[in-house]
Amino acid sequence: MTAQAQERLIYEGEETSMAFCPPLPLKNKRIKENGENFIHSTGCWRGYVGSWEIKEGHFYLIGLSGNYELIGKEPLFADWFSGVIRIPKGERLGYVHMGFGSVYEKELHIKILNGVVVDYREISNRGKKHSLGEIGWQNLPGFENFFPGDDEI
Repeated sequence: MTAQAQERLIYEGEETSMAFCPPLPLKNKRIKENGENFIHSTGCWRGYVGSWEIKEGHFYLIGLSGNYELIGKEPLFADWFSGVIRIPKGERLGYVHMGFGSVYEKELHIKILNGVVVDYREISNRGKKHSLGEIGWQNLPGFENFFPGDDEI
């Protein structure tokens, strides 16, 4: 598995990205499979890139490109999602060729419960030792969305 394309995110009014891939509610009538814009890339195993927004403490899906599209212009409240998303910040300190494992100067981890932000923490990675090989193994398919310490927030 190669490093994966990050999802787009608008957070506190600023465009950024997240090194995380929330699942899509594929049975939702507003999510449509899009065979015309098929993405096949080792850098995007999921076949799509989602655009998301955190606004007033709520998590929304606002767009899709690739194998799926979001029908309608209104944001889709992500009430199906509970978990911790990771927002990389600052300089990339180490590249990991697996999942979302690259190490950045800072990371913002935001805990979401049924689409509502319930907690967050900022982590500084500057000055810490990181085993990029070990991080790569921890980012094999199926584990790329799990980050140490997320169960503590």
